[in-house]
Amino acid sequence: MKTFVLVCIALLFVAVSNAQETRPVKLKGQVVCSVCWFEAKDRKKTPYGNAADITCAEECSGNNIPQALAVEDEKGFTLYTLEMGAYKPKGKDFLENVPYMAEIEGTIRTEKDKHFLKVNSLKVLDEKPKLPQLVSDDAVLALKDLTGAEQSLAALRGRVVVLNFWATWCVPCQKEMPDLSAIQNDYAALGVQVIGAAGDSASDGAKVLKFIREFKVNFPVWLDAKTADMERFGVGTVLPATVIIDKNGKIVWRETGVIKPSELRKELDKILLPKVNEAAKVAKAAQPKTKNSSLVPA
Repeated sequence: MKTFVLVCIALLFVAVSNAQETRPVKLKGQVVCSVCWFEAKDRKKTPYGNAADITCAEECSGNNIPQALAVEDEKGFTLYTLEMGAYKPKGKDFLENVPYMAEIEGTIRTEKDKHFLKVNSLKVLDEKPKLPQLVSDDAVLALKDLTGAEQSLAALRGRVVVLNFWATWCVPCQKEMPDLSAIQNDYAALGVQVIGAAGDSASDGAKVLKFIREFKVNFPVWLDAKTADMERFGVGTVLPATVIIDKNGKIVWRETGVIKPSELRKELDKILLPKVNEAAKVAKAAQPKTKNSSLVPA
């Protein structure tokens, strides 16, 4: 009996020691909500980060449910619940990093088959998922604007369109709004039209209008864009995302995540400048040649 008790105590000591054992690590994965992640059975088939996931993550954060790092390997995904360490996020938790890829250094511990990661440093990675295969390059979209009037890409045929998918609750979307407004200013004379397709519904019109005023958005905003619309344009389901549509209504460029203004401008220049240069040559050739009419003797 005494031996049995000693064995039990030893096993208990080992179990407690394993639960408290920590080790330093550097992990790379996607920052997700530790609850919303399980809304889909297979995250390889249904990537995390659509509008419903973000809304769920915000609600869970409000209920003090922590975020996690989803790390993928050949067996699947392992979730590490994030805990405060030396790194201090701007908010009360790591919500601002959802749903982005990040590299985290810290220490991990395992307790009751659950993994915990104390965050000592966090670096958001400039990594974007591979773009889905485009089923069709035809750009088809019809939504309503803030006044309730129906708008469509078909009505913009003949112009180059920069279509940006965003939402008021999308923090990274806020970052790129000044750049999109600058592109609208700089390229409008060349026939470019920026359109903001918001994931917010018509009932959120007041919130959208407040956002427009706060961030000085100078281009048309359409409402109630769905993840199905984004998937049809070949940019997945994670906001923000941007596409360029040429004058013939064809999708010619796609990008997920926050835009890089220099890259977007480069793509627009590739579409527009050859035609601008050609028009300039035609105009120059059409100018009448004038003879030297100077009154100064040669």
